[in-house]
Amino acid sequence: MTNFGCLLLCAEEEVANVATGVLLYPLFSEYELTVALSVLKQGNHPITTIGITDRPIQGESDLTCVADKTIYNVDASTIDSLLLPGCMDISTLFENADVIRFLQKFTEKDLVIASISSSPYLLAKAGLLKGKRYTIGMLPEHRAQTGVFDEELYSEELVVQDGNLLTARGRGFIEFGLRLGDMLKLTYDPRWYASDS
Repeated sequence: MTNFGCLLLCAEEEVANVATGVLLYPLFSEYELTVALSVLKQGNHPITTIGITDRPIQGESDLTCVADKTIYNVDASTIDSLLLPGCMDISTLFENADVIRFLQKFTEKDLVIASISSSPYLLAKAGLLKGKRYTIGMLPEHRAQTGVFDEELYSEELVVQDGNLLTARGRGFIEFGLRLGDMLKLTYDPRWYASDS
């Protein structure tokens, strides 16, 4: 094989080894992930579930998952995008410095980050919302109490894209999933998620 052929093969393998990292923590919102995960599957884009622990993690609707990797052992170079679900009680993660350190690994990377409902709090705490327009499923007084949000950049829109960052409130989960697919340039059928009203 020529050197050029080897370079092409190596580049193809590198592209094939990247995935969307789906961050899982206790009380994560299952429904907020449904359309995004379906679009990723339709688009043949692999996922890697990343837990904050290696133990089973139970979502807010009692779905229990064992993550593929943890925030402690995942190879960040295999992640081309991050997907963060909301959490029934995001305050349970307020003091989790390990999650914030994990997210800060992606500060300088040019990857798509999609965060819905209350999870943009984690991005704000990690510094990933700096200078970015965003939305979040958190009341103004609760945002103010955390001290991590720039209120001038907050938007009332249901789904907000600013560069490679996508944020949404929970009830925007369908548009959120479709926009993630578009940002990753995936081929999928949006009619699967259309309302027949």
